[in-house]
Amino acid sequence: MTTLKAEKRSMDVKAKRLRREGFVTGNVFGHAIEGSIPVKMNAADAERLLKTEHKGGQINLDIEGQVYDVLIKEIDYNAMTRKIDEIDFQALVSDEKVTSTAEIVILNREAVIGGVLQEDLSEVAYRAFPSALIEKTTLDAAGLKVGDIVHVKDLDIAKNKDIDLKTDPESVVLSVIPVHNVVPETEVTTAPAAAAAEEKETK
Repeated sequence: MTTLKAEKRSMDVKAKRLRREGFVTGNVFGHAIEGSIPVKMNAADAERLLKTEHKGGQINLDIEGQVYDVLIKEIDYNAMTRKIDEIDFQALVSDEKVTSTAEIVILNREAVIGGVLQEDLSEVAYRAFPSALIEKTTLDAAGLKVGDIVHVKDLDIAKNKDIDLKTDPESVVLSVIPVHNVVPETEVTTAPAAAAAEEKETK
């Protein structure tokens, strides 16, 4: 399991200053922790972590030598720079279910027959014990055709007996819709000119 190092953060130092100094801030919470633990992490380490781990991922968080089994609960990005501002973690307890999300990964998009995918859902919320946590659930789109609809209940995650779905099983994940014809750009741009010429002739 991936390990990320962190340090306890003094709340006397503002988050903006820490970010300027090359840190990402965050909090660790959980039933085994009284309140929460404010932390700071090296921004480069956090960026490297999120190349392989995502929201809903399970990692080891090493806070000054004390290692916690944690779930990546939230990731906040700066809207302007798109860099990480904050990561929040939930400390896990082996005999306690937690709520998490699994990303829906669609395979073989190009193998859809005679239509295009309309995607309505990108992740599924669920509850499970730490040992059963998953980050992704895959959906093979090969062979789907116009009119086909895939619901949450059709996904592999819905068939996992160790997972309790929080998202409505009847929610639509995706549907296959017809390809609509697009008016060529030349027709769109020349139509107003033709109309103007016709109007001039009638005057």
